[in-house]
Amino acid sequence: MLRIEGLEKSYGKLAVLRGVDLHVAPGEVCGLVGANGAGKTTLVAIVTGLRDAEGGSVRVAGRDALSNRPADRRAIRAMVGCAPQELGLYPTISARANLQFFGRWNGVRGRMLDRRIEEVCDALDLSDLLHRRAGDLSGGQKRRLHTALAMLHAPRLLFLDEPTVGADVVARMKLLGAVKRIASQGCAVVYATHYLAEIESLGASVAVLDGGRIRERGSLPEVVSRHGHARAELEFNGEAPGLEGWHRDGSRLWAMTADPASATAAAISRLNGQERRLRNVRIIPASLESAYLAITGHGMEEPHAAA
Repeated sequence: MLRIEGLEKSYGKLAVLRGVDLHVAPGEVCGLVGANGAGKTTLVAIVTGLRDAEGGSVRVAGRDALSNRPADRRAIRAMVGCAPQELGLYPTISARANLQFFGRWNGVRGRMLDRRIEEVCDALDLSDLLHRRAGDLSGGQKRRLHTALAMLHAPRLLFLDEPTVGADVVARMKLLGAVKRIASQGCAVVYATHYLAEIESLGASVAVLDGGRIRERGSLPEVVSRHGHARAELEFNGEAPGLEGWHRDGSRLWAMTADPASATAAAISRLNGQERRLRNVRIIPASLESAYLAITGHGMEEPHAAA
């Protein structure tokens, strides 16, 4: 459904995308992960026609998404839905009026529009809010309405850019459930986020964007298996002792290891009497977070150098 090859984009002398390759199949949820400033928003903006590329190609269902031909632009617009990170609502009109306006703008009218509003609002738990002004909704409700606008015309390719920023726990669960449902109906979803737990919850495939390139691509189990390591932690009463091969952080010692049980047992045997102060032992399984750290060398919350 989506085929990106060699995509390039710079802002002045700053190269943000440096030959990005990304393929997403129908029915696939692709978790596009990267730190703030990694280029996720720029990539989404190019594919949806909001920004120009400087090199490479983008095809949606075989059509050239970078074409300037009106017929191609109309076809892409009909197939693609996008909920950018910044909310795009008219605050002085009702939630229903927002949906009606954006639905008509995307070519959905009459009874079909009414049916789609009902379906999307049911999926995102918005039905009881349709009469309220968009500006009076809570942050999580606005985020769900914002996502509903992108889903209203039943796109074949859906981009969600940080869709749960500012959303509460309930709104987040509703959004993730709606993403799973639309993907089960054959829609390809590109889910750009720096919340790695959401990628794990969705069971999405993973594309790690770092340094302007896709550094790793694969299913979640594949990426974790190739790069993730478990974390072993020893917590002490008072300051943790120094121990070769382990990191010290206040009262804790920790290490990333492929065999946390053996590493923990060996560490305890080398504490030389300090084990009496040992308060807690934790083994944290390998995860997408540990894999991301191994791939990029930095955490998700660290702004990328490109920023």
